Amino acid sequence: MMNSTAGPPNPSMAQQVALAASNFQHQSTGRAPASVTVVLCENTLVVTMHEALSPAEKDLARSPDGAAQVQEFHRQLFADSSAPLRQEIQRITGVEVRESTAEIETSTGTVVQVFTTGTMVQVYLLASPLSVEAWNSSGPDGP
Repeated sequence: MMNSTAGPPNPSMAQQVALAASNFQHQSTGRAPASVTVVLCENTLVVTMHEALSPAEKDLARSPDGAAQVQEFHRQLFADSSAPLRQEIQRITGVEVRESTAEIETSTGTVVQVFTTGTMVQVYLLASPLSVEAWNSSGPDGP
């Protein structure tokens, strides 16, 4: 997992993907996300852009109809313009991106982009981050 919007002199693949996703968001919407998290699990890459919606989009999303409009706008924008980002991910990783999709959580302004090779993906945005120690433990009720 990598959380980054700016990277060191020799960035990792995760940092490069985070920067590419941030640049893509800025180029396609005129607004860069506050931060980007990149997670890779086998052949599924999940890119989460935090605070990616504009104040106007957040205001519009307060109603159910407005939220649906914001979600559809971002899905369509991603579908129509994500080819350069897919190519950049392939350049960075050396692996072809076969499928991609985007989901927008309008209440938090989070945009999640998923790049897969035919896998069904379920994405859950937790209310707060978990430490590595907590994630590797047996859970809050465990021994």
